[in-house]
Amino acid sequence: MLAEVDLGKKPLTRSTSRASTWNRQERRLWLGVLFVGCTAVYAARTTMPLCIVSIAEEMKWDKIQSGFVLSAFFWGYTMTQLLGGWLSDRIGGDIVMAFCAAGWAGATFLTPYVPYLVQNPTYVMYIFALSRVIIGACQGVHYPSLTSLLTKRVQPSERSSSYSFTSTGSNMGTLLSGSIGSLLLEYYGWRIMFYFIGIFGIMWVIFMKTTMLPRQKLLRENDTNDVNIRQKPALPWCKLLSSPAFWSIVIGHMCETNCFFILLSWLPTYFHDTFPEAKGWVFNVVPWLVSIPCSISSGLIADKLIAKGYSVGRVRKLMECIALLGSALSLVLISWSDNYLVSVCCMAVAIGCIAFHHAGILVNPQDIAPDHAGSVFGVMNTAGAIPGFVGVYIAGNILEATKSWSAVFNMTSAVTTLGFLTFMIFGTGERIV
Repeated sequence: MLAEVDLGKKPLTRSTSRASTWNRQERRLWLGVLFVGCTAVYAARTTMPLCIVSIAEEMKWDKIQSGFVLSAFFWGYTMTQLLGGWLSDRIGGDIVMAFCAAGWAGATFLTPYVPYLVQNPTYVMYIFALSRVIIGACQGVHYPSLTSLLTKRVQPSERSSSYSFTSTGSNMGTLLSGSIGSLLLEYYGWRIMFYFIGIFGIMWVIFMKTTMLPRQKLLRENDTNDVNIRQKPALPWCKLLSSPAFWSIVIGHMCETNCFFILLSWLPTYFHDTFPEAKGWVFNVVPWLVSIPCSISSGLIADKLIAKGYSVGRVRKLMECIALLGSALSLVLISWSDNYLVSVCCMAVAIGCIAFHHAGILVNPQDIAPDHAGSVFGVMNTAGAIPGFVGVYIAGNILEATKSWSAVFNMTSAVTTLGFLTFMIFGTGERIV
């Protein structure tokens, strides 16, 4: 009964009635393709963090310069979140994500040519940063598009599991670059990594444009209420921006992404500096391998609890308790550790806990604004991208000034705890717009 109150008549069924949902076969096919797409997105995103040590040694960069290049991705990533969500709500998330994927896949493939463009090392750094901005801008539309697409085409009772499954592709992408990428990096150098991941992304774009978009176009043409989708009312911004629940997901998401992006960007450097004899294919693989079952199970658990009658808000908060509080405590333990095995295990627990965010705040825009999920997600993820360039860059400055990884991890833990408290107090699963 509680599930019906939170999910039923007024919030979510009205949204899905406006567009035909996928049948079981279509849903499985699309979720598989979107999973691979998220894999390609994160494989491209994590290639630079994985290669940054080798590139920095070749280019003679210090930690501040490395942090500048790493954080440049998020300047572009921030620019396109809201636009991507707005466009996806109107013309279709599948179209937007496929079109922009051609940009980030092509830019990834061309990155190894950057050092040959100019001779001045400073200019090389700026061009590397520019390429990261372009990749970030093209990838910025992906998750708002994914949210918009799943909100329209997936039943409310299956949204948590669907979103967490497709988002698990991000962990698989990091695992792909960390495993195969580490081996390619060790034996063939950093350039081959960008070629490999770039080709992978290009192949996904070709499949989307030749196979999946025509199928979705047919579904859209058969949708008897398609006119209603295109003519839906504008998002009531004043009501949204005055809601504490909305700001709780913005702040909670910012704190989670601060933790995630710092670990994503600096994890290879941390292990390289602290345990120089450690093999990259171990510490670049184990944490992300753990996160895959955590991400999938988070969605299944969330949908199961909602089906049993627990309120949507309570379930979202449970997922965030694991995601935010669990990762914060793990980072404190890492800051005390000087043992390689303990550090790998703590990092695996931290990243595994973060995966529960997929069934918490990340899916919450579909609860509080089902008719405008792509746009709301775009706003939330715009704010969430800010720690990407601020947090990652500050972490580089802290390391350069203090040479202390403990300082970075403790600061990150404190910020993550703030996000946990904010969402616990103000978060909700009820529709607000």
